[in-house]
Amino acid sequence: MSEDATRPEAVRAGAGEPEPPRLPRAGGPVTRHPADDTGREQPPTASYQGLQRGRPDNGGGRFWSVRRLPALIVGLLLLAGTALLLYDVAIVRAGQTGGAWRRELAAELATRRLDDPVVVGCAAAAVLLGLWLLVLALTPGLRNLLTMRGEPDLRAGLERGAAALVLRDRVMEVPGVRSVRVSVRRRRVRVRAESHFRDVDTVRAETEEALADGVARLGLRRPPRLAVQVRRPARR
Repeated sequence: MSEDATRPEAVRAGAGEPEPPRLPRAGGPVTRHPADDTGREQPPTASYQGLQRGRPDNGGGRFWSVRRLPALIVGLLLLAGTALLLYDVAIVRAGQTGGAWRRELAAELATRRLDDPVVVGCAAAAVLLGLWLLVLALTPGLRNLLTMRGEPDLRAGLERGAAALVLRDRVMEVPGVRSVRVSVRRRRVRVRAESHFRDVDTVRAETEEALADGVARLGLRRPPRLAVQVRRPARR
């Protein structure tokens, strides 16, 4: 028996023979997308309505700030207070006279009433400091960073300024738009555009369509709502 006769059908080379089967990529089957005029394949574009309904994604929540500056300030204050108190206790144990500040502080605490303005002010300052620390501990921070959809082992974020710049360029491509101002928040995108020709309603509809497509292409985990305002420029 010849060597060619023992080779499998799928791996034989030659015209008219079937090609070897293509294995799917890791994570799912291979998907072919339609090509544009240049012949390059384009990725599918998710609809803005589908994103608003909450498509499942593998990204996490918001990015948490490390709070370096608040932690540094609180740590330095605690270190300074503890070091000063330990130094005063050490010199008293060594047989020397303690600091006058500790005796004065003890006398003030023993003689002042609880309704004294100084005591009330210090208590209010301590409460505000504690609330500020609780807010820092329970909130993620980094409000300027928008979370994007991604893979389980990959997290990505987009700055609000960059998102506003991208959406502004998309709106400026709409015929009839003279100028535009875009403000991107975590929950809403506000757009104020001026149209110097064409019908205002038509320009507004095309602007909303361009913004919806632009927001969908940003790949945000929670796409913000759109608030579009188109008007004529003020006459001088």
